[in-house]
Amino acid sequence: MGSSDTRLSVDMAVKVLDESLGRVVLIKMKGGKVIRGTLLGFDQHMNLLLEESEEVLDEGKTTGLGTIVVRGDNVVIISPPPPK
Repeated sequence: MGSSDTRLSVDMAVKVLDESLGRVVLIKMKGGKVIRGTLLGFDQHMNLLLEESEEVLDEGKTTGLGTIVVRGDNVVIISPPPPK
């Protein structure tokens, strides 16, 4: 994978995150933790600012977390909302 491929994937990720601002996203983190929340913002390190966030536990139970910052290097997958 060349540097232009890396640039393309970063641009695509930023585009998806931009389109997800103000909408609910699902974040899977290292260690298996899953968090759902409204995406308020992000930076070049893929640090994410979420509000009304909650940890999704087994059997669909959730624990409220409020407004949080998720460090980008802990994120494995960001699942955007379905298209409008």
